[in-house]
Amino acid sequence: MSEVSQARYTDHSLLDARWVLSDVSHDAVARLVTRHNIPEIIARLLLVRGIAEDTIESFMSPVLGKDFPDPHAMTDMKEAAAFVADAVQQGKKIGVFGDFDVDGATSTSLLVHFLKHIGQTDVPFHIPDRMKEGYGPNVDALRALQAQGAEIVIICDCGTTAHQVIAAGRALGLDILILDHHEAEEHLPDANFVINPKRKDDESELDMLAACGVVYLFCVAVNAALRDGSYYADKKISPPPLKNWLDIVALGTVCDMVPLQGCNRLFVKRGFEMMQHTDNVGLRALMAVSGIHDRPVNVYDAGFVLGPRINAGSRIYKGELGATLLSTEDAEEARNIAWTLNDCNDKRKDIQAEMLDHAISLVEREDMSGQDILIVGHEDWHPGLSGLVAGKLKEKYGKPAVAITYTTNEKGQREGRGSGRSVPGINLGGAFMAAEKEGLLIKGGGHAMAAGFSVMPEKVDDLIAFLQQHIRNSAADEDLTPEFVLDSVLSVSGVTVPLVQMIEQQFGPFGQDHPQPQFLFRNVKFSMVDVVGENHIKAIMTDWEGGSGIKTIAFGAKGTAMGDEMLDQGYNKIFDVVGKVKINSWNGRENAEIQIIDAILARDSQKKQMQGAI
Repeated sequence: MSEVSQARYTDHSLLDARWVLSDVSHDAVARLVTRHNIPEIIARLLLVRGIAEDTIESFMSPVLGKDFPDPHAMTDMKEAAAFVADAVQQGKKIGVFGDFDVDGATSTSLLVHFLKHIGQTDVPFHIPDRMKEGYGPNVDALRALQAQGAEIVIICDCGTTAHQVIAAGRALGLDILILDHHEAEEHLPDANFVINPKRKDDESELDMLAACGVVYLFCVAVNAALRDGSYYADKKISPPPLKNWLDIVALGTVCDMVPLQGCNRLFVKRGFEMMQHTDNVGLRALMAVSGIHDRPVNVYDAGFVLGPRINAGSRIYKGELGATLLSTEDAEEARNIAWTLNDCNDKRKDIQAEMLDHAISLVEREDMSGQDILIVGHEDWHPGLSGLVAGKLKEKYGKPAVAITYTTNEKGQREGRGSGRSVPGINLGGAFMAAEKEGLLIKGGGHAMAAGFSVMPEKVDDLIAFLQQHIRNSAADEDLTPEFVLDSVLSVSGVTVPLVQMIEQQFGPFGQDHPQPQFLFRNVKFSMVDVVGENHIKAIMTDWEGGSGIKTIAFGAKGTAMGDEMLDQGYNKIFDVVGKVKINSWNGRENAEIQIIDAILARDSQKKQMQGAI
């Protein structure tokens, strides 16, 4: 048998999903346990995830001095760093244009801190208004930065496809650098330098980076150029504390959902260590407002607590609030902005809930559940929340979903703004680009799983018809049955706080392309089953043979086949369950819990058997 093999466990779970269980050679597990002095469960997980043995040390415990990437490996980096170092020495003023999301805010703040530390007294920056300006750089913003004295503009987290805007900016006399990570075309804009690991001619293998990671490596490269040119010695200033700024890099990396692999693991693991005792007054204020005190920060904190608050500024109020918060050195200003962002996030939740309820009613009223893609929209919806609503629709119905809102663009015209979220196997960004080629969109594109577009209102009906046919054709070639790949098997009684902590510390952090492990729990039963909140189900789960029980939660399970079977406790039932293990902290106490993802019912004590040999 090979070291790792997979077999289908079932095609028909209660959520109509396919389960695939991985099995690992006992000899391979024993080899890793002995050679690397790691627990058996960690060895199994490393093998299942395909982590090469010679990379295990850097995967589990990356070190800055050993595992830091070479910034100069990226195309244009060395030349761009020398260009900016020379400009700094000449006293030229540099401005920054950043995107309105968390990656853009963290990228912008990194550049602001870096440029201020190396001698620029103030750093003008512009974050576009999400509703009025939309995504990407625009000429008016470049003019505004130039009016504030900028001779050079660094565009971060966007700009790779902004040919016309960059050409107009160069015509104004600006030098322009692009630091980005979005998909690049063969032909690049006429900027002085375009640093993007997704360039066709870039061989750095750093395409996992978020924009903030690209910006961080750029700062490292400029710092080296300045140091080699004796800038710090001549100016009698200390080099910038680049290591301390990894907290901002970690935040942007997690929130932009880039793969938590390669150097991103280094940035996030070390960045979270910095974040717990951060000297960034804005981040410290936001953590205080968010209730994160005196404990290690984790991926959930970054992605679901801090990130949404930073994003809420651009969605509800002002786009620059997040970047301003992370850039300020004024504690009072930081506290005021943090509370404003917190209020914006509360308002965002209320508006989003109303939009989602309306969107679901449209899907149900128009009987869209049988369609290959769900497309809904309304004139009264908030333009900043379309992507979040589309994501919730996708989760509820298991299909690609698009939400269309309407706003007045910079030309005074009414314009539709659509945002979509997809499922594996359906490239939504490709679908939008195809619609643009058909003349149905003003612009469209993005990633396979998340994409957006702008459309004139009179073309919306034709667009819907096109997307329905395009997705129908795409779906015909794909097996879209949901699939859960199971990492290993655990017993309920074996789930303890030390076990969960060990998995998180040695195998985490978890995120895009390195998800939290999913375990199979065979032959379990539930007791004390109840509904919590609007549609979640909690229960105590135990092994069928007995032993200690553990608290479980199945989010959104009420009204599903799985939820109905859990709630129906008329007779004893045996389940096989897919779940994730986690720690719940409450009132100073920590308890291990299981989040239930899916289940199979084995009636009358009949056990499900493997469908195929492992």
